Amino acid sequence: MEKTPPPFKKCAPCGFEWESLDTFLGDPAIEIIGYQVHFEELETGLLLFNHSCHATLAIRVDKVRHLYDGPIFQERMTGGEDCPGYCLHEDALQSCPAHCECAYVREIIQRIKTWVKN
Repeated sequence: MEKTPPPFKKCAPCGFEWESLDTFLGDPAIEIIGYQVHFEELETGLLLFNHSCHATLAIRVDKVRHLYDGPIFQERMTGGEDCPGYCLHEDALQSCPAHCECAYVREIIQRIKTWVKN
């Protein structure tokens, strides 16, 4: 007997399950609302989403990393002259113009924001 693979994400409060990242991002009941940066390990930062049941769900950056294939800068510019400080504000979701190692996550956020909803 074949074992069913676990869902990509499950909403703990209401029990709804999404089988894949595509179904999750394509669900009109899901909206990205924030990003909690982890400066030491960017891949473990959290993208925050609201679900229509009023729950907030988190997905680690490493689960969506494949959505970006552009350059990743090596130096972190946080707090520097060219840094607009977006990563310091959880609800700031715009692209970052700085040539900062954190900027690629902000580009992933832009892709998620424009994801076609089913």
